[in-house]
Amino acid sequence: MTFTQRVVAASAAAEAATGLALIAVPVVVGEALLGAALPSPAIMVARCFGVALLALALAVWPAGDGAGGRSAARAMLLYNALIALYLTWLATRWHTKGMLLWPAVALHAGLALLLAWSWRNVRD
Repeated sequence: MTFTQRVVAASAAAEAATGLALIAVPVVVGEALLGAALPSPAIMVARCFGVALLALALAVWPAGDGAGGRSAARAMLLYNALIALYLTWLATRWHTKGMLLWPAVALHAGLALLLAWSWRNVRD
């Protein structure tokens, strides 16, 4: 498994875990990430987001046959960079204070940087 495939797999595993948590206990995830209780409509949307994260994780999981390397890395690079920016915006603009907010920003930004760094070696 290449370095890029390992980073994609780590990112996919983190998103699968987050997706499962959003489906099972969206209130707990919302509280930990945003520092606020989720209203009922937000709980429904959070569960939909959890399903989407599971699908993304499955779609990019390295197949072991060398297929999908560049497209999987591109998808996870885009996702991690944008979610890091969005969570940063929530923290700074809306002053959200969940205990896992800044660690989530750091995780996503770090994965985005690793994927960007490894991009030059990826082939489809």
